[in-house]
Amino acid sequence: MTSSGTNARDTPYPGSGGSAPTAWSAAWELLLPAASAPARARGRTLQEALRESVRSGRLAPDTRLPSSRELAADLGVSRGLVTEAYEQLTAEGYLRSDRGAGTWVGGAVRAARPGARDLAPRPADARIDFVPGTPDLSLFPRAAWAAAQRGVLAELPHHALGYPDPRGLPRLRTALAELLSRRRGVVADPERVVVVSGVAQAMTLLGFVLHARGVHDVGVEDPGSPGHDALYASAGVSTVPLPLDEEGLAPGPLEASGVRAVVTTPAHQFPSGIAYSARRRAELLDWARSVDGLVIEDDYDGDFRYDRAPVGSLQGLDPEHVAYTGSVSKSLAPGLRLGWLLVPASLAEEVVERKRTMDLGNPVIDQALLARYIERGDYDRQLRRCQRAYRERRDTLVSALEEHFPGTEVSGIAAGLHVIAVLPERYGPRDRFLAGAAAAGVAVRPLAHYGEAVDDGVRLVLGYAHLPPARIRDGVRLMADAVRF
Repeated sequence: MTSSGTNARDTPYPGSGGSAPTAWSAAWELLLPAASAPARARGRTLQEALRESVRSGRLAPDTRLPSSRELAADLGVSRGLVTEAYEQLTAEGYLRSDRGAGTWVGGAVRAARPGARDLAPRPADARIDFVPGTPDLSLFPRAAWAAAQRGVLAELPHHALGYPDPRGLPRLRTALAELLSRRRGVVADPERVVVVSGVAQAMTLLGFVLHARGVHDVGVEDPGSPGHDALYASAGVSTVPLPLDEEGLAPGPLEASGVRAVVTTPAHQFPSGIAYSARRRAELLDWARSVDGLVIEDDYDGDFRYDRAPVGSLQGLDPEHVAYTGSVSKSLAPGLRLGWLLVPASLAEEVVERKRTMDLGNPVIDQALLARYIERGDYDRQLRRCQRAYRERRDTLVSALEEHFPGTEVSGIAAGLHVIAVLPERYGPRDRFLAGAAAAGVAVRPLAHYGEAVDDGVRLVLGYAHLPPARIRDGVRLMADAVRF
């Protein structure tokens, strides 16, 4: 209320002849809450309201504001509070004040764009999406995770909330070393485990270290993960596509390429689905030793094997020539941004220093939470739960392909979260098949999407982990109905 008893929002702008300027009237809604705010917060509330009025454009540049006396009377607050607000915002550049000429909105501020865009990757706009790469996020263990979080918050000492060791909490590195040694056969010294924000950060860290050592080219599998190119390019390193054969990375082209570092997925190659043969593993390590090179092992879904125990890591055969990386993105959720990197002793110091300058280490509470989750056996239980679900979905997909696309060759089914389906020639050409599937609302990726060394047949990479069995059957049926010629 004003001193005369009229409502503040109806009060004329002083000196305006009874009509408030449009810009000032538009700002009233933001200023009024300051009058009803608690006394101790009233000044701060008024300052923030004025800032927001200028930022949002409600108070346009060169708008004249009421005097401190008049605004204080209109809002029913002390004049000193308004004076302090004007002085603070003038010091910050939101307002300008000319002696004897009043207070005006400054011209340095530009109205902020309202809202915030969400640039997170989104599933394909389709009825059913077979695009690989996503686990079933509904399997995330919310109850067990929440219990682990409560336990961590109760037991974590205050000093542990400071800046962490850039390698990661010793507790988590120890838990990871035990887990990876037991499940993946790695040679895991906790002193050489670096906690990272997923495999993407591990690749980028290695790219920076290799570039600093004068390595400007890294070999990548073709076909392979399309994300590696951008990750290494951000570190100033180029990628060289290297072809595969039925046993893994072809040794001839690798030796001829001249590279001294190569990225591989030997446990379950993406996207072909093959597991490197024992002979090819030995040949790859022989090459690394002969050129004093580095094999970067991306174990992106190595825990999921359905016919027998998972194939052990390549790193376990030669930890001085292999950098091993993995994450919880497929076993828990990619949004956790938690992973690990095991580095050879010769690279450890440089990787840790680069990690320090990059982000000063991963969040402490998240690290302690994952450590507790592993230590209590919850992570092993989660892996078993996921494996049962994914095996059922794989079997459903293979059965549906046999029913609706007889004669289809399916490979890569022994492990992982996707299969390769090579359809008979009668379903081609590829572009016509893909157009028919898209028209039916089914999103699929051809093998050719992941590399150049792929022919033009209908060869599909079908992800199934994120789809319930019923939707898998519906998706295959929809594709079949759409491409009957």
